[in-house]
Amino acid sequence: MTVFSFDLETPAPLRLGLVILQADETIERDFRRLLSMETAVHFSRVPSGLEVTQETLLAMQAHLPTAASLFPDALRFDAIGYACTSGASVIGSARVAELIRAGANVEAVTDPVQALIAACRASGVTRLALLSPYVEDVSDKLRQRLADGGVETPVFGSFNVAEEAKVARIAPASVIDAATRLGADPSVQAVFLSCTNLRTLDLLEDVEARIGKPVFSSNQVLAWHLCRLGGARIPAGFGRLSEVS
Repeated sequence: MTVFSFDLETPAPLRLGLVILQADETIERDFRRLLSMETAVHFSRVPSGLEVTQETLLAMQAHLPTAASLFPDALRFDAIGYACTSGASVIGSARVAELIRAGANVEAVTDPVQALIAACRASGVTRLALLSPYVEDVSDKLRQRLADGGVETPVFGSFNVAEEAKVARIAPASVIDAATRLGADPSVQAVFLSCTNLRTLDLLEDVEARIGKPVFSSNQVLAWHLCRLGGARIPAGFGRLSEVS
């Protein structure tokens, strides 16, 4: 056997982690499009229920430390995101951060609820139209968390879906129509398209052009907040958030 010498390189300058739902079919693709190739994004998955209820969302907290522990041990992460908007609203952002830190070596932890509140503050938005795929009691918890963070949702609409597998199959035209109708209400400053599994990334500019207001989505604000927490420049492709430091 011939033994060769070798050089070691330093890790990528921005190291991010993402804990995603077992059922999620959308967010990995969105993150690869939003973030530069130089950004190291490591994915882990957490078991999730076939139906989205407060009980199945709350049950995820038992698995979060294990999911976080499956990230590479050798890395110190700049930030890790828990990629479930409704899960974060039910479990609570502080508890999510505690559970992620129990399994991973990380500087900062976020989730779509925290990220949306941060994006709204940075954009001067206090009143949102909210479009959710889920049943009302799940969405009510999210609206309460947002209100606690200073963001009201006086306009609300839902596809009223309970089965997670259907969410990634909702047609983009249906999302555009619903978001446009909600966002046309003069009492709101922006629209939020909730859920990491809902296909929204390609729709944001279209809806913004129709209503003349900012449109945020779970995956967009989560990727933006992770970059911000990691001290990275926000790349193009984030819509109006690309202009927010």
